[in-house]
Amino acid sequence: MKKSKLKWLINQISEPEEKEIVEDNRAAQEDLKKKKSINLNLESTIDMMKSLFSIPENNDVKLRHLQIGGLERKATLIYISTITDTPIIEEHIIRPLVQNENTLKAIENIISAPSVSTVQMIEDAVTGINNGDTVLFVEGYDLAYVIATSSVEGRGIEKAENEVVVKGPKEAFNEKALSNISLIRKRIKNENLMVESLTISQRSNNDLYILYIKDLANEDILNRIKDKVNKLNVNAIQNLSLLEQYIEENNKSLFPTILYTERPDRTSAFLEDGFIVLIMDNSPSSLILPATFWSFFHNPEDYYLRFIFGNFIRMLRMIALFITLFISAIYISVTNYHIGMIPADLLLAISATREIVPFPAIIEVLMMEIAFELIREAGLRVPNPIGPTIGIVGALILGQAAVQANIVSPLVVIIVALGGLSSFAIGDINMNFTIRLLRFLFIISAALFGFYGMTFLFITGLFYMVTIKSFGVPYLSPMTPYYKSSKDTFFRKVMLNEIYRPGYIKPKDIQKKQVNKDG
Repeated sequence: MKKSKLKWLINQISEPEEKEIVEDNRAAQEDLKKKKSINLNLESTIDMMKSLFSIPENNDVKLRHLQIGGLERKATLIYISTITDTPIIEEHIIRPLVQNENTLKAIENIISAPSVSTVQMIEDAVTGINNGDTVLFVEGYDLAYVIATSSVEGRGIEKAENEVVVKGPKEAFNEKALSNISLIRKRIKNENLMVESLTISQRSNNDLYILYIKDLANEDILNRIKDKVNKLNVNAIQNLSLLEQYIEENNKSLFPTILYTERPDRTSAFLEDGFIVLIMDNSPSSLILPATFWSFFHNPEDYYLRFIFGNFIRMLRMIALFITLFISAIYISVTNYHIGMIPADLLLAISATREIVPFPAIIEVLMMEIAFELIREAGLRVPNPIGPTIGIVGALILGQAAVQANIVSPLVVIIVALGGLSSFAIGDINMNFTIRLLRFLFIISAALFGFYGMTFLFITGLFYMVTIKSFGVPYLSPMTPYYKSSKDTFFRKVMLNEIYRPGYIKPKDIQKKQVNKDG
């Protein structure tokens, strides 16, 4: 009778009123967690926890009632079975408590688990349970024992998939934040390496770890990042890819301003230069802040190879960047507006191939560029065994068929394929998307105004990049504005000559090594 009456009352409430009541109830529940301290009466505390966790409807939240031997006190364990190590609970918590015969021994000394802490507020106990810990409530105690029993499933340490190197470490981050932090700790054995934890969402209570080296990181940049994170007002942020979009200062910018990497060795190198690193659960990566244009352009293998080889790879990457940005646009500009720049023999060869093609150059190029992007996207989304096959065979068949059907000229197929392949030399996924989109902008500007349009777009882009900042750091530094650094922008220097950390982040200690004045 009571349930039907309650249902009738709810149906009488209009939708806005119902929403308001739900929000009030939610707020009341949050106030209950925050303000309520643990009660001396065990039954009262357990009733409160049952209400908060919807027990027994919530099947994976377990209650274990027991009697502590020797102390002759009732106690209750609460834990979430799907994210805890139940053998630890049985062997190191329940058995020692039940079999204890010492009446003077403190409870934290009876439990043989690796870590035991005490809390006095319901909110702290709930947080511990949600993190996979086991919470022990004891009759007559106005505190609870939080015992470390977390065991969350996840991948092991595997090879990096996107940032592949031939010479160097092969380890990559996985989806466990603590595992990722341990990979960094393995490389930086320093007491000044700080790991701070923040809760960044209201409903899902997602934890964010901020890593920095205390005697290197700039306090202003660190506080700026913390302020940005603390101002977030969202229900859930599940991973770093989402967090990146919340905290970046240029949300609609074509250029990325936060570096995303899956390599612990690269992350450690940035930490030792004074940068700030963000790590979360569910993210096989880290975010490095602040980031400049050159950090997206560099690759870890540049440093693992010897000086000459590393700079050779950088030179190839610069050539690839130029090709992927400009080759299609240059072809359109030359064939449409600047025919006099082409040697006569080459001009005749181009004219012969285009004679039977019914479309202007811009349509040819756009059709092939879009087709290349579709093949690349399809190759990424299909299952791994057939993905490379679709990419290679699809491109060959499509290009050959288009030429035989006289839809495009053979030269356009070569140009588009060369530009597309060159784009793969840009390893960072965010910068890769930027370069691919800029290629289309240069194609359109070339079709409208030739080399003049390309030049205008290039200069405008440089002006725009000069205005971008990443957490207060100029995007093109240390080139402009100039800062003292190891001058590792276009080409790297010999390791012995890389003396300074990047000056644009103003580290507390700018020197990596002491300068030998005697030469």
